[in-house]
Amino acid sequence: MPQHFLVKSEPDVFSWDDQVRNGVEPWTGVRNAQAAKFLKSMALGDLAFFYHSNIGKEIVGVVEVVRTAYPDPSDETGRWVCVDVKAVKPVKRPVTLAEIKAEPKLEGIALVRQSRLSVMPISPEHWKLLCGMAGI
Repeated sequence: MPQHFLVKSEPDVFSWDDQVRNGVEPWTGVRNAQAAKFLKSMALGDLAFFYHSNIGKEIVGVVEVVRTAYPDPSDETGRWVCVDVKAVKPVKRPVTLAEIKAEPKLEGIALVRQSRLSVMPISPEHWKLLCGMAGI
């Protein structure tokens, strides 16, 4: 059974449209120890919500892990890792941060509790609820 995550990207730097256009893309630039730990825990076939941060603040798609953690080529220190992801599908309806915060069943989600974290796990229950909100 795949694990579920949420990965954040600023859409003016790397957007959902960029992900779709590029096909498989390394998820680079993570420079937080806790987020890096989550990247290292990802397995082939795991799924993640693609979340636009800063601009939009909404879930816009789903990606699949197609390569597990390896040294991040954008890191000159060799300390950080990345994974490769590919676009699976866009959501039918973006789910905004405001909607997530307004749903009492999502109050424990890391996106609300640790808003600056760029990679986070999503429980099976929260995944199912968010998929329903997104129309997928």
